[in-house]
Amino acid sequence: MELGLFLMPSHPPERTLYEAQQWDLACIQMADKLGLKEAWIGEHFTAPWEPIPSPDILIAQALMQTERIKLGTGAHLLPFHHPVELASRVAYLDHLAQGRYMFGIGSGGLQSDHELFGVDMESGQHREMTRESLDIILNLWEHVDGPFKYEGKFWSINIPNPEDYAFANLRAHITPYQKPHPPIGVAGASPGSDTLKLAGERGYIPMSLGLNEVYVASHWDAVIEGAQAGGKAPPSRREWRIVRDIWVAETDEEAREGAINGMLGRAWEEYLLPLFSNGAYPFLTFMKHDQSLKDEDVTLDYMLDNLWVVGSPDTVTEKLQSLYHTVGGFGHLLWLTYDHSEQSEAYETSMRLLADEVMPRLSNLTGE
Repeated sequence: MELGLFLMPSHPPERTLYEAQQWDLACIQMADKLGLKEAWIGEHFTAPWEPIPSPDILIAQALMQTERIKLGTGAHLLPFHHPVELASRVAYLDHLAQGRYMFGIGSGGLQSDHELFGVDMESGQHREMTRESLDIILNLWEHVDGPFKYEGKFWSINIPNPEDYAFANLRAHITPYQKPHPPIGVAGASPGSDTLKLAGERGYIPMSLGLNEVYVASHWDAVIEGAQAGGKAPPSRREWRIVRDIWVAETDEEAREGAINGMLGRAWEEYLLPLFSNGAYPFLTFMKHDQSLKDEDVTLDYMLDNLWVVGSPDTVTEKLQSLYHTVGGFGHLLWLTYDHSEQSEAYETSMRLLADEVMPRLSNLTGE
């Protein structure tokens, strides 16, 4: 099993954007030094707790400050970008990364983001736009030499014939460094996720966000369903990324204290639990191991005991082994990282213990 980071990125609302960016860069530098394989950076527009609208800018900075770690968008929200503009930015960044870039895509999960851009989330318009945008991006890269036209429902493109502008050598010209394109990852959360079906349908990297183990296990069914619909062989579980809230310390007691009273606990108490308790985001039910539980029973203590992976290296190893066997196997663990700048020493200890003491014990769990 490989280890990586997933940064929403999350920061408390009082943190300045500059301070937030510096912490995110410090996390990625630390991960690179400790041998973590990858880091995925999220994108949002209307969440002060997730204040980064341009993950590619953070990635470009991190590339200059790291040596080995691969970096990906987790994810660019395709309904909110013109596909031609995003295709050009992605291809350009892929050249700067020289093989260390991954292109994560998503439809967007915040109603407020969709309202800002005028996208009808309730009707599923965001999913339609995601598929169309991806088709345009891939066609642009494939037919960059033109001429080529794509008439879509939401966007249309017209790649001109280079001969028409040969007098000044004007033409579409930017294609990715990795051929035919960088690895594409797709993040999903809800059971039967349509975006995870897309991952199976097209052979992309599936990423599951942190719900309870039974619901996460159902995500692989969605991937398989998509593969069957696309006429593809079932993908390897080695490619499956599962995102989890993790905190490791020398003892269980120290770990519980650091999780509950650190930024992990604060982010859930002030942002995520209120968000998921709202009727517009009915994810609280997917966190319960017993549906007879009332919503108010899903507390921080409940999350710590039933969803978060918190404890000493021995305890965390046991919890990850249990997760692996419950979902049927996966190849990459992504640690959901918050803004622990005020407990940076404990965070560095947590990452070191996870990388050096826990992961070697899981080396036989490959997803195969």
